[in-house]
Amino acid sequence: MKLAVVSFALACCSLAASPAAAQSTVPEPTLSAALQNKTSVGTARLRYWGFDVYDASLWAAPGFDARQFERQRFGLELAYLRDFKGADIAERSIDEMKDLATIDPAQATRWTQAMSSLFPDVKRGDRITGVHVPGSGARFYLNGKLLGEVADDAFSRLFFGIWLSPKTSQPRMRETLIQNVAGAARTP
Repeated sequence: MKLAVVSFALACCSLAASPAAAQSTVPEPTLSAALQNKTSVGTARLRYWGFDVYDASLWAAPGFDARQFERQRFGLELAYLRDFKGADIAERSIDEMKDLATIDPAQATRWTQAMSSLFPDVKRGDRITGVHVPGSGARFYLNGKLLGEVADDAFSRLFFGIWLSPKTSQPRMRETLIQNVAGAARTP
């Protein structure tokens, strides 16, 4: 997986919630509030050039459909196993997003700036969790406390697509994350 994906993945995670919670426009102040009724669907470790980078955990409500992840609330937690600069995470994330879809250069710049201002430098042991809120965007938490949000549904879809899209650069990681989801589409 590209280093950008590694950095981006380190910064983001998303969680599924009830339909009512998915419509909420007010971010939950803590991760535990955002994760009510969610269970771990799968976990995977990212290794890059032999180095452990992070452990990813996908949190979702029963009935989560990985084929339509963008339509459901869920969470993706990255537990970092190394130190990373927030700006590097943002740059790598946008590179991975560009591999999934064509992004207008001005939009890419705005998203990179939003992530750079939102994602802190992380140390080994830090956990960044991204929560996908359909129709609203993505909310991010550091060690359980709200960092902020990117209120753009297209951003959120592509960002979490880094891990969940069938076009991900890390198909084995995707498969491991969704392995316990009923009817999950497997990578050939």
